[in-house]
Amino acid sequence: MASPADDPNVNRRALLATVGLVVPTLLVATACSREGDDKDEKEGGEEQEVAANEDLMREHGVLRRILIVYREAAPLVASSAKVDAAALNRAATLFRTFGEQYHEKLLEEGHVFPAVRKAGGDAARYPDLLVAQHERGRQLTDYIIDQTKGGSIATGQAEGLAKAMTGFSRMYEAHAAREDTIVFPSFKKALGKQYKELGEQFEEIERKQFGGDGFDMALDKVTNIEGALGLADLARFTAAPPPATA
Repeated sequence: MASPADDPNVNRRALLATVGLVVPTLLVATACSREGDDKDEKEGGEEQEVAANEDLMREHGVLRRILIVYREAAPLVASSAKVDAAALNRAATLFRTFGEQYHEKLLEEGHVFPAVRKAGGDAARYPDLLVAQHERGRQLTDYIIDQTKGGSIATGQAEGLAKAMTGFSRMYEAHAAREDTIVFPSFKKALGKQYKELGEQFEEIERKQFGGDGFDMALDKVTNIEGALGLADLARFTAAPPPATA
């Protein structure tokens, strides 16, 4: 009588059983590897998804850099010191196209504020005031563009221009801070599962408006404006040490 080790049928069954275990394991491992590769490619590529609030807040970052330009330039304008008026004009024009016509009109007034109003609660009292501030900002932008056109500041308008830039910056610093900490979180909560889809929609709006990545385009422009005005070096904004104490 042959032992199980010598029985070819037994050996064949054992081999098939082993293959049956190994093949599914290899398939699972391959699928996991491909999934990981796809994830890495997505995370490392240019098409990585940006959430709606992340999109809104990084755009605020560009606009805040324009506010810094205004705040730093205003005292120079008021004192009739030499200032690159053409750079100030480009800053105001960028706030118009990227901030007012796109970020405010298409995203905030078109999507964010209606959702917050509908959701109710404490945040719902802000949209009307924020829209009013948008309107005032547009009036000030008109004025700044007009007073800096042609690369020079209109005669006798230096003090008025300085006040306009200072007031604009003061208003929008408080404005954007409320949006970032109250309105945008309420917007995300109000949308629920639709929030992710709206992030993709915001990206589509941006590309349609600018013919590409509007954020990158605006970032390049504000960086060039900072360079023209001597504001590119972050180190220049480092605060002085506190006064010595007795």
